[in-house]
Amino acid sequence: MRRRELIVGSFAMALASAVPAYSSDQTLEYMPGDIAVALGDGKTVFVDYYASWCGTCKRQQRVVDQLRAEYPEYDDAMIFIKVDWDVYAGHEVSTSRNIPRRSTLLVLRGNEELGRIVAGTSKDEIKSLMDKGLSPDGSSGS
Repeated sequence: MRRRELIVGSFAMALASAVPAYSSDQTLEYMPGDIAVALGDGKTVFVDYYASWCGTCKRQQRVVDQLRAEYPEYDDAMIFIKVDWDVYAGHEVSTSRNIPRRSTLLVLRGNEELGRIVAGTSKDEIKSLMDKGLSPDGSSGS
């Protein structure tokens, strides 16, 4: 009996470590499969394709952080995932969605892209995109 408990416990721990842990108010660094798992779990996903050296990306991040601080409902409604453009530009996570460049922001739900911004840094524009993740039908509601 102890052996069976050990095997089942080991399997459960391995499975738990393979699934991204969702927590409001945090941003996950992308690992292959994370977006698919979150979408499969019925989550709405805000994806930020960024590069650490990109000035536009840094401005977008400041706006996203400010909006998340002002509106906690974003963290309740969405999983935030950052995809490092320097690592994943040619990877399926970028090519399958026709991501043209770093500083691209997406909101995804199920098999649908609810919206995207490419290189936009306006607070109003980014808020409108994030609002799409709040709405059951993906409309911005603003």
